[in-house]
Amino acid sequence: MKELFASKDNTLIELLKHETRPIVVYGMGNGADKIFSLCENNNIKISDVYASDEFVRGQSFHDITVKKYSSIIDKYDDFVILLGFAVFRDDLMDKVDQMASEHTLYVPDVPLFGTSVFTYDFFTANYESICKAYELMADEKSKQTYVDIINAKLSGSYNILRRCESERSEVFDNIIRLSHHERYVDLGAYDGDTITEFLAQTGGLYSKIIAFEPDKKNMKKLEYKYGALDNCRLYPYASWKEDTVLNFSGNGGRMSCIDEGGNAVEARAPDHVCMSATYIKMDVEGAEYETLLGCRRLIEKCAPKLAVSAYHRAGDIFTLPLLIHSLNHDYKIYLRHHKYVPAWETNIYCV
Repeated sequence: MKELFASKDNTLIELLKHETRPIVVYGMGNGADKIFSLCENNNIKISDVYASDEFVRGQSFHDITVKKYSSIIDKYDDFVILLGFAVFRDDLMDKVDQMASEHTLYVPDVPLFGTSVFTYDFFTANYESICKAYELMADEKSKQTYVDIINAKLSGSYNILRRCESERSEVFDNIIRLSHHERYVDLGAYDGDTITEFLAQTGGLYSKIIAFEPDKKNMKKLEYKYGALDNCRLYPYASWKEDTVLNFSGNGGRMSCIDEGGNAVEARAPDHVCMSATYIKMDVEGAEYETLLGCRRLIEKCAPKLAVSAYHRAGDIFTLPLLIHSLNHDYKIYLRHHKYVPAWETNIYCV
């Protein structure tokens, strides 16, 4: 099966080590910080940093003066771009598409959570598990998406990520197929965006909605939108494998997460709150593995449809399918990647 995946010579680290053109980073946020660390750890020199024109105000990043894209073009005949932030909006995607057509552009896969990076050494150390998870994929599209995502992680290829995108509507039309009688459990409900999606897909008809959201600012938005909705219960909990108290860092954004430096929040195993479920969505910022363990009874007894984020940690793409299969052998497991660069919005769907 190794022939399906990138060879060591074609991994991003090796390509950058042998690169003779200047290497520049586009962006100056948390993702760019991690890219600098990755390059420093592998003795790869970054020559410059640039940002979108509206963000260039004479500031520096890692002791490099931040420039405009036009200034980078004026400075170098040719160069390599490392994308240092997430892109999903059409206008930004069009801009990055244009840059990728003009210069070599890579998307380094730096994890949102944890310290493991999907390097070739990580790939070889986990190769047996990677192969087992591949065999669990229920259709050819899932298998091809799985291979493409892993190759994108290894090689940093922007083109691979773009070619394996799927529309969310395809999932609801062909895989999840929600009815008017769902008992929906939304773990990591954010501000209610996925409840809004659920209601749109079911025409507002359902049996019950249960939502977990530990971020106080997000919970206020959630309560404002859906606090008065019939048969809808909103809980200020983090989801976990057991009932406990965890430290949680929340700022009202999508990246609120379990963090040792955060404030104490109540964490609950969904098994202990929900008597039954027909559909569970979990996007819990790196706590998907523990949350699946906290849904063991529901998964074993009710076999609810599942939508599980598989991109927060380096190994999620194979560890999570393997765990789901161990909890319920009867599931058909699908994988889809929705429009997002880097490989965020890569989700497991089970029926």
